[in-house]
Amino acid sequence: QVQLVESGGGLVQAGGSLRLSCAASGRTVSSYAMAWFRQAPGKEREFVTTISRSGLSTYSADSVKGRFTISRDNAKSTVYLQMNSLKPEDTAVYFCAAQLRWGSGVYDYWGQGTQVTVSS
Repeated sequence: QVQLVESGGGLVQAGGSLRLSCAASGRTVSSYAMAWFRQAPGKEREFVTTISRSGLSTYSADSVKGRFTISRDNAKSTVYLQMNSLKPEDTAVYFCAAQLRWGSGVYDYWGQGTQVTVSS
């Protein structure tokens, strides 16, 4: 069992930056690939970015490439999402997720989410 708790959300102006954190507890987080998703009001949850267990491989959605960076610190059991050049369309609840099998499309654990609001 893995518990995930996101933090770092808030209100920011367009062009600004935020860094989200996802603290994991329970089973060793280094056993899991990790990902960030987001869900805007009235929309489906969408994939944002993912990182392998070692942290050596990452993959991001086209909408955030060059602006968002995922990283992890396995010693601290924490995953980060650095978000730069934020746009109003980035407004959403951001969720982190843990994936036992990298690339399987199945996510085994989810956090409760943190709200990010970008004003124009």
